[in-house]
Amino acid sequence: MSGQSTERTENAVNHSWAAGLFQGGNMAEKEMWKERLRKYLVTLLSAIFMILVFWGLNRWMQKEEAQTIKVGIVYVDDASAPYTNNFIKAQNAAEEAFGEQIEMFAKYNVPEGKAEPSIRELAAEGCRIIFGTSYGYGETMKRLAAEYPEIEFCQATGDNANEEPVLKNYHTFMGTIYEGRYVSGVVAGMKLRELIEQGKISPDEAKIGYVGAFPFAEVISGYTAFFLGVRSEVPTAVMHVKYTNTWSDYTIEKKYAKELIEEGCVIISQHSDTIGPAVACEEAQPQKIAYHVGYNQSMTDTAPTTSLISSRIIWEPYIVGAIQAVLEHKSIEKTVKGKVNGCDVSGGFKEGWIKMSALNETIAADGTAEKITKVIQELKNGKLQVFWGDYLGVNPEDPSDVYDLNRGYRENEFQSAPSFDYILKDVIIVEE
Repeated sequence: MSGQSTERTENAVNHSWAAGLFQGGNMAEKEMWKERLRKYLVTLLSAIFMILVFWGLNRWMQKEEAQTIKVGIVYVDDASAPYTNNFIKAQNAAEEAFGEQIEMFAKYNVPEGKAEPSIRELAAEGCRIIFGTSYGYGETMKRLAAEYPEIEFCQATGDNANEEPVLKNYHTFMGTIYEGRYVSGVVAGMKLRELIEQGKISPDEAKIGYVGAFPFAEVISGYTAFFLGVRSEVPTAVMHVKYTNTWSDYTIEKKYAKELIEEGCVIISQHSDTIGPAVACEEAQPQKIAYHVGYNQSMTDTAPTTSLISSRIIWEPYIVGAIQAVLEHKSIEKTVKGKVNGCDVSGGFKEGWIKMSALNETIAADGTAEKITKVIQELKNGKLQVFWGDYLGVNPEDPSDVYDLNRGYRENEFQSAPSFDYILKDVIIVEE
């Protein structure tokens, strides 16, 4: 009975509140109901407002995802140059990956030191991200990044992203190409050792030549790694280097390669952008022994009887990743897969940034393919230190500045751009 009595009492109270609200009942009860309804109404309106906000944000994000962004890229050459063609492969990969989400604008044959008008045109076009592909663009790219903070500027082979002033929209990137150079050197060294074993040259004639563009760290580091790869197979090898002082000049590159062959170099490699050295080697045969190691693309089509192998940087991981970051409104350094140092990203064989071309097995020494696999695996797992040995490096700008390679040197430890710029005394000869 007591339970039924309580229930009847509660119903009576509720009835009296309702009667008070709609029939002019007790003033206190009337105010209580007004306050309760006000709270309910505020809660309801707040919920409706939040639903509309989330719905609007979702529609906006969907619209943003569907938008096409403009992407700019500046080239120092065109597709006829292996260096630029290597970047064009990355551009094509990005266009294939993103389809209608991106619209690509490319500027070709833009000289270093004269890139500003082209970059400004890309900015005016509405590009959300701009890639510079040649080292000499770096200073201009960074200066314009400060002027256009809403655009991401990404400079390949650059070394100034982490220098003051550090800009959150200016980035540098490069593959650790010394790894590929070293593998190329091993291939060349095995061929050199085969020539010695066959009696075609003596150990004292184990002389190689290198056509380099400029006396920059990028070039010096590369040919040093190549040379150390050769030396891992032939400890008596020496190397002569000629600088063209241009990135891309077929005539000069071919001329210097030919001169090195005439001086007795039996293997020629290069850090220059054309097929000139490969052609020089092919034309020298059979009068001269002259084998070739290339860069940026396979050159066996050009020099089928002399070109052994090439190494190249795979630019796709960075370029595709950076575009993806812009599309998704994310940080480039948190999106691209690689080793990050501030506003700079790098990667090697382990990250898929470095690749060797197909080995020309018709002329390579026996066992070369197996050795390539072994060396690459050692580089991936960190068991092989390239810049190491009983060598003394001399700074070409200051002979008093020397580096004992017995203590080793870890290339690309703090930046993607190469930094080793010492000439190995007595074994690497730079010709004027």
